[in-house]
Amino acid sequence: MKVILRNPRREVDVDGKRRVKDLLSELGILPGTVLVIRDNELLTGDAVVGGDDVLEVRPVMSGGAGADA
Repeated sequence: MKVILRNPRREVDVDGKRRVKDLLSELGILPGTVLVIRDNELLTGDAVVGGDDVLEVRPVMSGGAGADA
């Protein structure tokens, strides 16, 4: 499977099937810090990925209204 990482952008090829949370662990990424997307679908940590999958790993962004909102 191909894993596309953001910030910084890089691509990693990974063989075999595994759960998303195991993949993130192998890549040294904390699960709560990213979103994992396959075919425009947000995946949970227990989703099984592999084969011809193309995954995008995006950092979680949060923001809020200022004090004047």
